[in-house]
Amino acid sequence: MARLAGVSHTTVSRYLQDKNSLKPKTRVKVEFAVKTLDYRPNLVARSMRTRRTNRLAIVLAAGPHFPGPLLAAASETAHRAGYQVEVVSVEGGPRARSARIDDLARSGQVDGILAISSIDLKSRRSRQVPIVENESLDEKLHVVNELADASEVREIIEYLRSLGHRTFLHVAGAQNYASGRKRKSVYLETIERLGLRSVGAIDGDWSAQSGYDAITSLPDDCGVTAVVAANDVVAMGVIRGARARGWEVPDDLSVFGWDDEEICRFTTPSLSTVAVDRAAQGRDAVHRLLAAIRGEPAPEPSKRTLNRVIIRESTAPPKGVVPQ
Repeated sequence: MARLAGVSHTTVSRYLQDKNSLKPKTRVKVEFAVKTLDYRPNLVARSMRTRRTNRLAIVLAAGPHFPGPLLAAASETAHRAGYQVEVVSVEGGPRARSARIDDLARSGQVDGILAISSIDLKSRRSRQVPIVENESLDEKLHVVNELADASEVREIIEYLRSLGHRTFLHVAGAQNYASGRKRKSVYLETIERLGLRSVGAIDGDWSAQSGYDAITSLPDDCGVTAVVAANDVVAMGVIRGARARGWEVPDDLSVFGWDDEEICRFTTPSLSTVAVDRAAQGRDAVHRLLAAIRGEPAPEPSKRTLNRVIIRESTAPPKGVVPQ
């Protein structure tokens, strides 16, 4: 390969370990040689020589809500660094996941382990390979910790207030989710702090039906002009329910969602929402694990926020009100 690419053996080795470490022109030359010769690295031989398997394990709780964006970003980051990834879904609680991690660490089959659901530190015995914890998901794969942050609810309400809205409704997510509880709590706290009026914080179940039912059940004289929905699906139910009442969005009612689902960029009106960068958590966690494997200092925590408020067509000033 080195002869065909016109580079040194060392350069080819660097390419096979981390192709992004090469200059683009050099990388193209080596890639051409690899494809031309149909080269496939012998992973068994490599592991015997380097005492590395070039495999990582990601351990999480078993459950119905697969964290696709987070795992996809984690896997892509690992692949770019030359690692294969095994995703291990474990039934049971933190002790069961810790036991599985111990088994993996002793097996010699992986170079490092990333836990994205909680594990039991007291029961963890093995440290044969680096173990990084990033507790983004709970026992039912609901988002927790940083991913469940609800600070942007304050920004949403303050923005709607600047447009002239004074009477609000919140259609909450299921309260057995940390994200649902936090968004409701921040909504109530912000409404009180700003001296605004709320016609209710109605507990829903993340469904469009819960949004539809919440808005259609309001009395005609409720005065609500803005709705903060728990997610984009709920928000679409609110918009449908408003139109069933003869209310237009955003002329009669402004609506905010959460998640930035792709379809909501193309609805009429397009939905104001909060984009959640779940992929960033996966990338950051794998970078921490790779640093531990290489014996390098852990990367500095990112100062960016995972959530970003996006203003679209579903929000506007109330009729007859000039924004501040």
